[in-house]
Amino acid sequence: MASVTSRKSMSSMFPALPLLLLAYVLQLVSCASATMSNNKTDEDFLLEFKASMSQQQGILSAWNTSSDLCHWPGVRCSRKHKDRVTALNLSSQGLSGTITPSIGNLTFLRILDLSSNKLQGEIPSSIGNLPRLQHLNLSNNLLHGEITTQLKNCSLLESIKLDSNWLTGEIPSWFGGFPNLKTIHLAKNNFTGIIPQSLGNLSSLQEIFFARNHLEGTIPEGLGDLNSLMYVDLGENHFSGTIPKTFYNMSSLIEFRVTMNELHGMLPHDLGVHLPNLQYLRLGMNHFTGSLPASVANATKIYSLDISFNNFTGSVPPEIGKLCPDFLSFDTNQLTATTAQDWKFVTFLTNCTRLRIFDLQDNSLGGMVPSSVANLSAQLQILFVGYNEISGKIPFGISNLAGLTQLQFSNNRFTGVLPDSIGMLNSLQVLGFSNNKLTGLLPSSLGNLTQLLRLYTDNNYFEGPLPTSLRNLQELTVATFRHNKFTGSLPIQIFNLSSLSFALDLSYNYFVGPIPPEVSSLTKLAYLYIAGNNLSGSIPDAISNCQSLIDLRLDINSFNGSIPPSISKMKGLIILTLYNNTLRRNSSRVRSHGWIERAVSFT
Repeated sequence: MASVTSRKSMSSMFPALPLLLLAYVLQLVSCASATMSNNKTDEDFLLEFKASMSQQQGILSAWNTSSDLCHWPGVRCSRKHKDRVTALNLSSQGLSGTITPSIGNLTFLRILDLSSNKLQGEIPSSIGNLPRLQHLNLSNNLLHGEITTQLKNCSLLESIKLDSNWLTGEIPSWFGGFPNLKTIHLAKNNFTGIIPQSLGNLSSLQEIFFARNHLEGTIPEGLGDLNSLMYVDLGENHFSGTIPKTFYNMSSLIEFRVTMNELHGMLPHDLGVHLPNLQYLRLGMNHFTGSLPASVANATKIYSLDISFNNFTGSVPPEIGKLCPDFLSFDTNQLTATTAQDWKFVTFLTNCTRLRIFDLQDNSLGGMVPSSVANLSAQLQILFVGYNEISGKIPFGISNLAGLTQLQFSNNRFTGVLPDSIGMLNSLQVLGFSNNKLTGLLPSSLGNLTQLLRLYTDNNYFEGPLPTSLRNLQELTVATFRHNKFTGSLPIQIFNLSSLSFALDLSYNYFVGPIPPEVSSLTKLAYLYIAGNNLSGSIPDAISNCQSLIDLRLDINSFNGSIPPSISKMKGLIILTLYNNTLRRNSSRVRSHGWIERAVSFT
């Protein structure tokens, strides 16, 4: 009896015990089920990502349930936690579509690289659910919108690469809260606003690429205190003010680019003293003033130096020539030279064997260019000294620079003849020496320049017939001989160059005779100028074969007869000048093609 009472007592004390046991069992089953589900969770989420892509061929075609998730291309799994994805690298796979929010469920993910695809839409906020994420690369896609604020939850981030998209908004100030952040690439987007001061807190920061946005304001001084910072590219924005002095003491700095901004001020006299690792200094297209410091020469690792399109004055320090850059541009400043000493930097540069681009054009450099220019690097491809005040003769030894593809002497005060040796530069594609005081014949050796695309000889005192060897220039697209003293008939060898597609200018010389029928070969030409000569005869019907012509100048000659009716078939022709000839009006043709009457004068 006592036993029965005891059992009743127990039953009354624990009336819900069976239900609790049942709940416990169900919980165990549920946990086991969840564990089993988790083993496939990452696989399911990746298949959802695949389904969101418009193009599922290529690398994604191997993503299916018949193979192990960890063997899928582009997928890397954890060694410790099997079937958990730690890295997803689908760079350059031709993917298009949107990034599905399910990507945020790959909570073991440390590396996410979807760069160089055609992904659209916004960056999903679910990326902020990836607590282990260290490297995020979504660069070179078609993403738009602002950077999701949820990303600030990814506190372990070391690199953020979002460049080359259509992203907008401001650079988040909370970027400064990532203690491990080393790399920020936001270039080629539509970001606005300023650089947050908080980025100065990122003691591990090594790379900042913010070029080609719409950023403004000043460069934060705190960035110059980051001892690990090596690469800074702020080009093509709207930054103003001066470069913080702290930047000139950054011994870690390798690249500093601020091209195309609104920066001003003078460079410090000790600029290169504390920049032993500097390789790229790009200051072009700003408003810098003052002289170029000789101390730049202390940055002996300089590979690219660009101070173009500023307001620098004074002479180029000789010490600059002791650098050995690949790229050196002083284009469009107010630099001067009058004496041989002022050109000494060129002589020093002859010791540099890797100089490839050397641009001095559009300054106030005078005096004579030293003959040592002919001893510059055999690697030199581009030499621009145009738009200065240089006098004297073109150095005969220029032919030593056999690697030149572009040579520009235009708009100076060069005298004498064009050296025959110039024909030895058989890699030339662009050759310009217009607007000088050169005399004599054009050397027949120009015909050796068979890769030449553009030839500018206008506004000199050249004389005689054009060399027949010019017929060899089968790649030529532009040729200008304007305002010289060339004589003889129009050069058939030029009119046979069907490659001429932009301009042929023979105007204001002393050419005589008719327009040769070979003019019909110029089917690609847009601009034909033969005004201001002593040409005669009728305008040939063959000229109507030049269907690409936009502008045809035949004025100030002695053409006679009537305008050929075939000219009216030149549908692209906008400008036709025929005045100061003895052409005869044909009223019926003019009435049929009224545009001719409006475009020309018969007087």
